[in-house]
Amino acid sequence: MYRTYNLGWIEVICGCMFAGKTEELIKQIKVLEYAKKKVIAIKPTIDNRYSDNMIASHAGNLCKCICVDPHDLKAIECYVDDPSVDAIVIEEVQFFDFGIVDICERLASAKKRVIVGGLDTDFRGEPFPVTASLLARAEFINKLSAVCCVCGAPATRTQRLINGKPAKYNDPVILVGANECYEARCRRCHKIIK
Repeated sequence: MYRTYNLGWIEVICGCMFAGKTEELIKQIKVLEYAKKKVIAIKPTIDNRYSDNMIASHAGNLCKCICVDPHDLKAIECYVDDPSVDAIVIEEVQFFDFGIVDICERLASAKKRVIVGGLDTDFRGEPFPVTASLLARAEFINKLSAVCCVCGAPATRTQRLINGKPAKYNDPVILVGANECYEARCRRCHKIIK
């Protein structure tokens, strides 16, 4: 499949929470490392749910990474001109400033394989602008789903819960958390208080 492309492209792994996005990223990193490719894994400092300095899945799998302030992209930009780097993997891409989109484009144009993972929509069910822009520019997209915690249908939405009740529409978009405040839900079971 990849032989039809010149070196350098963007892949997006997206979906709701608990869909296995981080597991897929870690798998991709291991496959690339097995092939003796130099991989740089990056996550935003804001995501410290399970580890301060590792990419960590909800299932407990870990991978070494570089932690980057999501508002200071210089630590990622330096890899555009590094010929020794084959691939850049960016976890929780929705937390980065919009400039990450341009950096991903420049990395891909510099013949790097760019793999980003993140939420495609926020708790309201609305697109994260960074992820949406990367989806439009990507050569490859892998949209994952989870299982709805209410009815068992395929889940594509992230339900935020505050004290067991759906969050209000006007609540802040960014709230880092896991199963203490989020559930995977299908379209029908996803609720927002307006």
